[in-house]
Amino acid sequence: MAPEYAMEGLFSIKSDVFSFGVILLEIVSGKKNNGFHLLKRGESLLSFAWKLWSKGEGMELIDQLLVPSCVVSEVLKCVHIGLLCVQADPTDRPTMSSVIVMLASDTISLPHPMEPAFSVGRAVAVPIDPISNDEVFSINEGTEMTFIILLVIVLSSFSLKSEAQPASYIYHVCSNTTTFAVNSTYQANRDTVLSWLVSNTTHGDGFYNTTAGSSPDTVYGISHCRVDISTSACHACITFASNDLPRRCPFEKTAIIWYEECILRYSNRSIVSVVDDIRIGYWLTGDDTQRNTSFTPQDGYFDQIVSAAAVMTTQTLYILEQCTPDLSDTDCRICLQRSIESLSCCVGKQGGGVLNPSCNVRYDIYPFYNKTAIAPPPPAPAPEDQETHNNSNCITILVASLSATFGLAVISVSGFFIWRRRNSQEDRENSQGGQLLDLVDGRIPNEHSTETLTAENVGKSQEFPSVQLDILHAATNGFSHNNKLGEGGFGPVYKGTLADGKEIAVKRLSGTSGQGLVELKNEVMLIARLQHRNLVKLLGCCLEKNENLLVYEFMPNRSLDVFLFDPNLAAQLDWQKRFIIIQGIARGIMYLHEDSRLRIIHRDLKASNVLLDHKMNPKISDFGMARIFGEDKNEANTKRVVGTYGYMAPEYAMHGLFSIKSDVFSFGVLLLEIISGTKNNGFHLLESGESLLTFAWKLWSRGAGMELIDQRLVPSCVPSEVLKCIHIGLLCVQEDPADRPTLSSVIYMLASDGTSISLPHPTEPAFSVGRAVAEPSESNSNDGVCSFNEVTISNFLPR
Repeated sequence: MAPEYAMEGLFSIKSDVFSFGVILLEIVSGKKNNGFHLLKRGESLLSFAWKLWSKGEGMELIDQLLVPSCVVSEVLKCVHIGLLCVQADPTDRPTMSSVIVMLASDTISLPHPMEPAFSVGRAVAVPIDPISNDEVFSINEGTEMTFIILLVIVLSSFSLKSEAQPASYIYHVCSNTTTFAVNSTYQANRDTVLSWLVSNTTHGDGFYNTTAGSSPDTVYGISHCRVDISTSACHACITFASNDLPRRCPFEKTAIIWYEECILRYSNRSIVSVVDDIRIGYWLTGDDTQRNTSFTPQDGYFDQIVSAAAVMTTQTLYILEQCTPDLSDTDCRICLQRSIESLSCCVGKQGGGVLNPSCNVRYDIYPFYNKTAIAPPPPAPAPEDQETHNNSNCITILVASLSATFGLAVISVSGFFIWRRRNSQEDRENSQGGQLLDLVDGRIPNEHSTETLTAENVGKSQEFPSVQLDILHAATNGFSHNNKLGEGGFGPVYKGTLADGKEIAVKRLSGTSGQGLVELKNEVMLIARLQHRNLVKLLGCCLEKNENLLVYEFMPNRSLDVFLFDPNLAAQLDWQKRFIIIQGIARGIMYLHEDSRLRIIHRDLKASNVLLDHKMNPKISDFGMARIFGEDKNEANTKRVVGTYGYMAPEYAMHGLFSIKSDVFSFGVLLLEIISGTKNNGFHLLESGESLLTFAWKLWSRGAGMELIDQRLVPSCVPSEVLKCIHIGLLCVQEDPADRPTLSSVIYMLASDGTSISLPHPTEPAFSVGRAVAEPSESNSNDGVCSFNEVTISNFLPR
């Protein structure tokens, strides 16, 4: 789970990106992230991968079974992409469309990833409410149980193998109640404090404090390292923190950051000998409580620690407590007692702990600390009336044996809360109607089916409803001419309004149409199974009394051509809107080619088949001419050439060969039309027989691409984006299908700022005039094939 989702229930597309990154690293390594700590002493797969990658040793992550067959550059690229996906900040993670392009590209320069959000994978840090902490959440449907308020971040490894590695971030707190201005006196004093703390960590006992400036710009600073690490490791951690904390809290006067090796804090008030009640609880998400366990403590002081542990009978438990030396014995004990009382966050876990600015406590089932670096525990604290100030670390290490009572209680309590949470969640879902519709294949015929398409067999499909004729008749006012939106090759399209006020569009098969039940069947079969925001949604169909009707969601702004080629309406499409439309069309076609349940070639992509919703978002429509491809099939041949002149790829129009690259050609034509505001079909009448494609190519070739642009776009356009789109359009309309990019590459090129990717040089377009030939059908019928534009057949004119 992504940290922001677990923390506050915030989810977005970047939550899935995080999960994808984890899966990618698991695939490369052949190891689970969950449970990886058992192999690497508390370290997660994510932090292990990041540390290897940071040292230039990414290939050490790979599953050794892959070594004989792998391509090293591809493996390293996948590790790099995986680490980009698991960064803590969702805004730093790439989108999946960018990931796809990164995976396919050999030339793109990838950004440097930050340390993973879950640097251990088995530890979770939570800000703890001093009052209660009783919310329950389940990761694996009851297998792993955890009591939390707010899941924040995963604690990194406590391994001390490599002191040269960067400090492992746990959590930070920025107090936004008081801030300072850039280049202010306070900022200068803060930088002085940080610099002093760094320079003085080369000697001493690991605790440092200093002050800089005078009121009201005084800055107080403290740094403290874990007692079991070396001076050099302490210095490295504080150095790293002094750079990291100002980045995370750039303008806050008070800030704290925890790493596994150290803590660094600064404030505008005195913080020496002060116990702030800020508690960050974390637990190690290894094996949960699954067996009866108990603990006979040597001191009742540790009862809460042991009751939180989930370990086997006679298992050794290791505990490390530490206070900053500026605290008195009493304050140290109070701080630790508060922390231990908060260990309910770790119920059912084999390891966990609580962090405080002035103390910390951690337990685990393995010796996570460097025992040789720690002095024996001090004697028990003196009574209150014999208190003396102690400037040494307050450290207690407990090794205890375990036997069988507390675990059963933990399981019972955890089970009760899980039951209560699930019941309340089900109630919420039912009250909100939050149910998922299972899509089950009905009896929609496949592409080669001979089954008759009737109201009965369509109505049986659980994917696709049949709509009664009288409902559609009433909705369209008897298919009134006043409700007519337009007419295509299939027949007229009417606007309708259902009884509940929902607006629909009804496409009615014309008796004189050159298209018929084959196209109707094709449309029903395909679009009923497709769901994408850039595809029009088919709501139902009606096959009654010789009526063949398709019901769609209503698009209030009709089709793209209505705006694009109208001198008055075109002004409503500024450059930003047109660029969004271009990107949306590309995403919709890429979904058909690569991401849908069926691999589909549209075969009739054009401006009139791109509908616009109320926000001018594009939705591709009219799948009557579309064809399904098998997973292992890239090209097909037909003698029944259908489509629209000016948009058909040459190999399709001349030889009936079509593939995903046929749609890419049509997209390129459409892209150039959107930029120029001019139709390709008929453009030769304006430019002495020259097509829009060759006109654009000649302008671009001599560096005058901006002359192609619709002059109404000049005030709003971004020239670099316009020229990039022209370049991409010309790549799409090249004569050789192999030279044309895929739509996934097009999407990446559109999203690129032009500095990270170099576009290839396009060859001259395939159609020098933009006309196409339709061949006769292979059937015995004499019926001709009509294009959607009902134009006459023209001959090809060679370049």
